[in-house]
Amino acid sequence: MGRLAGFKYRQIIHKLKRLGFEFDRQAAGSHEIWFNPTSGLYTTIPNHPGDMPEGTLRAILRQGGVSTEQFLSA
Repeated sequence: MGRLAGFKYRQIIHKLKRLGFEFDRQAAGSHEIWFNPTSGLYTTIPNHPGDMPEGTLRAILRQGGVSTEQFLSA
């Protein structure tokens, strides 16, 4: 298990809000599109119960231009 394991949807959203992301729109099914006006980048976040898989969280951060260190310190 890496440093990004064990985060739930609500924890991820809370940290992304601290980093400047805002809810943009609902996507297909249980997915949401979030936007950071500062960087101009979008990221797609699945709203599923339980822990987010570490690879999925890494992809969310990569899409949004957020480093692991930024995310963990937010």
